Amino acid sequence: MQILTRIAVILAAGLLATAAHAGRSCEQKRPTVQTIERGLALAARTQNMLDTLGQDVVVIARVGQDLSKYGLHYSHVGLAYRHPDGKGGHVWRVLHKLNHCGTADAAVYRQGLGEFFLDDLWRYEAAFSMLAPEVQAKLLAVLREDRPSVRMHHKPYSMVSYAWGQTYQQSNQWAIETMAAAVEPSVQSRAQAQAWLQFRGYQPSTLKLGALTRLGGRVTAANIAFDDHPFDKRFSDRIETVTADSVFGWLERSRLGSAPVQVGLE
Repeated sequence: MQILTRIAVILAAGLLATAAHAGRSCEQKRPTVQTIERGLALAARTQNMLDTLGQDVVVIARVGQDLSKYGLHYSHVGLAYRHPDGKGGHVWRVLHKLNHCGTADAAVYRQGLGEFFLDDLWRYEAAFSMLAPEVQAKLLAVLREDRPSVRMHHKPYSMVSYAWGQTYQQSNQWAIETMAAAVEPSVQSRAQAQAWLQFRGYQPSTLKLGALTRLGGRVTAANIAFDDHPFDKRFSDRIETVTADSVFGWLERSRLGSAPVQVGLE
């Protein structure tokens, strides 16, 4: 823990001088040694559990914000994988899609577990689904290569993008569309990835968002749009989007992965 504290002090000093960027809150909230230390501790505990369970690839999630009013727990998923460190050991990397603060664009980032948990999290808790061996093997081959891993990436971003649309793409949506392209070689487009997901039984979450909420979101935030949702669903306050909770539920139902394994700090 003393080592983590020293690292946290160094990171806090560096982060204080930088503006908020992709993957962190756009609010100008100063990181503290405590929040960084807790993020690193969560990363270390997660890595120990992944290594103990002998995993190569998992779908991993964090609790970055309080979504309980929507009946949701986890806020964001990434694809975590084991990678050789060139010294006979390994490190864990996370590939995930992050929105550029204050914009309607996003990009795919490759980070370490520590960076994945360095946000000012709502709750210092992680969860991961252990994927079926054949899924892990196919996904690992994609995640380690730059071009294949971003083939399903679509830059225009909306936090509540329609699960079966191609106008925008949010972070959790990118993750499962990338999984679809990795598992099924015939998938060459987002539309084909979504068709495969429907075939394999994926069901998005339905958020109840009234007209005032939708209007406020569109006016005040560049990264929220509703115009890609079908009219009948949009105007009956049914916003169908890809959530971390729905991804975990689907992986377990389809037997592509396990029920989520939780990791937290005491």
